Amino acid sequence: MDTPVPTRRSLLRFGAAALPLAAVGAALPAIALPASARAATAPSGARLTLPAETDRHARTFMAWPALRSVWQDQLSAVRRDIATVAHEISRYEPVVVLARPEQAADARYTCGFGAYHPIEVEEIANDDLWIRDFGPTFVVAPGAIAGVDTNFNGWGKTGTSYYQPFGNDATAATTLLDRYGVDRVRASFVGEGGSLETDGQGTLLATVSSLVNPNRNPGMTQDQVERSLKADLGIDKVIWVPGLAGQDITDCHIDCLARFTAPGQVLLDQPGPGTDPRWVAVYDEAKRVLQSATDARGRRLQVTELPGPDRTLIRGRGKDFLSSYTNYYTVNRAVIAPQFGDGYADGVAYAILQAGYPDRRIVQVAIDAIASGGGGIHCATQSQPAVPAAG
Repeated sequence: MDTPVPTRRSLLRFGAAALPLAAVGAALPAIALPASARAATAPSGARLTLPAETDRHARTFMAWPALRSVWQDQLSAVRRDIATVAHEISRYEPVVVLARPEQAADARYTCGFGAYHPIEVEEIANDDLWIRDFGPTFVVAPGAIAGVDTNFNGWGKTGTSYYQPFGNDATAATTLLDRYGVDRVRASFVGEGGSLETDGQGTLLATVSSLVNPNRNPGMTQDQVERSLKADLGIDKVIWVPGLAGQDITDCHIDCLARFTAPGQVLLDQPGPGTDPRWVAVYDEAKRVLQSATDARGRRLQVTELPGPDRTLIRGRGKDFLSSYTNYYTVNRAVIAPQFGDGYADGVAYAILQAGYPDRRIVQVAIDAIASGGGGIHCATQSQPAVPAAG
């Protein structure tokens, strides 16, 4: 029998299962945040804004999985998956992998073997691979860039069955920004990069469950969280979908559910056969909200469904296996997307992604080890956008 692997999306089994959200939040250590949200600005006075992921990148950041206590006998396999994803991205843009100093040589060897272009390994202590969530979220203005540190607190899971060490991850954004000479903006909310999806024109998609949650932002109302998001990220409108709290470590991040392919164009993850009914209900609610929503410029959203694979065809990979094609990552001139071994669904996903990104190459990658931990390619990557030209 395989050893169970603690994952990011495991259903609650004990500990926090019996606690209401308010009680969970009350049990967490408080994080002193800025007293109020003030709009982040560039030295020129221009407002810094969250760009679309499709804007040109300077580089991609990734992180080397560090802890056997988290991945157990899957650690080597997940490291190979990270290297494979890094190799594919290196065709299109520079890749930097964060690694603990004592693990840097292994990361350099594994990531360097087979890479299309050199992959840099930066010696910065980390705990896990989910740099989308603990790394900086970049905002830009003409001639300027800054990194928003969203106060990573381990997805608010201290004191629950989901807890895993995150002390190094919590400081990685500060260290990384200092290393690259990028100004740091400390967010006035607690969250993760995977909880933020933008069209680059002032519209943000987010789930209520992952941000308006006492395990991140105790005492803050939805309106207060929204004001913080708008100020810190240069956002004009937030479209909230309900999500689902307490059923995975992220409390239902938006990047596994809905993504902008362009302003006014959204891909929505449609659960495949065999999906737990609770996640089907999340999809139904999100579809209802998105089909009736307008973006920051008043446009109705065009929603295209992206069907997931038949989970009965991928048995043996664990019930926590993240089978969402929506957790893809756009790079310069390409889209790096998962494939799951359901040939028909993999093909449909390829066609839909190609239609959504007609000017980019679709590159599908098998990521079974990463997906077994409840995450995907988007969760394992963070883009640093190129600085827009001044003037």
